[in-house]
Amino acid sequence: MIQRADSADEGFMRLALAQADAAECYGEIPVGAVVVKDGEVIAVGHNAPIGGHDPTAHAEIVALRAAAKVLGNYRLDGCTLYVTLEPCAMCSGAMLHARLTRLVFGAHDPKTGAAGSVINLFAQAELNHQTQVRGFFKARRINPHPLREDALRTPDTAFHNLPGYPWAPHHVSDLHSLAGLRLHYLDEGPRDAPVTWLCLHGNPAWSYLYRHMIPVFLAAGHRVVAPDLIGFGKSDKPKKDTFHRFSWHRQVLLEFVERLNLERVALVVQDWGGLLGLTLPLAAPQRYTRVLAMNTTLATGDLPLPPGFQQARV
Repeated sequence: MIQRADSADEGFMRLALAQADAAECYGEIPVGAVVVKDGEVIAVGHNAPIGGHDPTAHAEIVALRAAAKVLGNYRLDGCTLYVTLEPCAMCSGAMLHARLTRLVFGAHDPKTGAAGSVINLFAQAELNHQTQVRGFFKARRINPHPLREDALRTPDTAFHNLPGYPWAPHHVSDLHSLAGLRLHYLDEGPRDAPVTWLCLHGNPAWSYLYRHMIPVFLAAGHRVVAPDLIGFGKSDKPKKDTFHRFSWHRQVLLEFVERLNLERVALVVQDWGGLLGLTLPLAAPQRYTRVLAMNTTLATGDLPLPPGFQQARV
């Protein structure tokens, strides 16, 4: 059973967060870990698979290897590992093999987490070792969407009482391409709707652009998903203009569509949103059924739209 971490664990988790910051500086997915024995840090680690060309170089594995060298033993009895993200199956298995006494993790990982989110290797009574697991939750001080040092975030108070914009905010920051940047989006209507309207804004607009169209789509029983591109609206805003590359913004949108598993998509694009959005069906044509293009340009070059793709221009 996963229990809450207490205040005594928070100082070590902050050290793990510092390791996550170091990973980000090296262009890695920001995950950090520390190993503690008898109240002292004996090893640290951060994600390094990209730089090391090593698929096993997760923060937990790096820290476990360093701790084993310090102790001169591959058994880590009496040790606690703190990690900022719920460990995957590989890392969880390594902890069990190391006879780790405790695991304390920060954010849950709904895609690969092996401490309860997807599977729970630590709950298998048949295994010959049991590691105690404790987790931080959103109610604790761990921020699931920390702000990167090279980005800005408009305060929520700036968006209070906007006319015609009553919808609840949603955020995602763990897409690989985002590397910790927080992307805001609206997601309204039934998940099994016959049509999902994916509304992509232009420059310098944001999802507020569609405040008059969203109620019309919802009234028809449809679903509406409207993201704010990075740098706009409620999404994080990188301090350097070099972030704004066509290929990068497109990759963010491709991963975003995959994360939400959007299907039966009616693509709505305006201005710059068309330059990005009209290329998305080329990567996954089975997800899209039609497009509504407003004051934009088709930027797919010589590549044709998928067969049967309905196009309208306003």
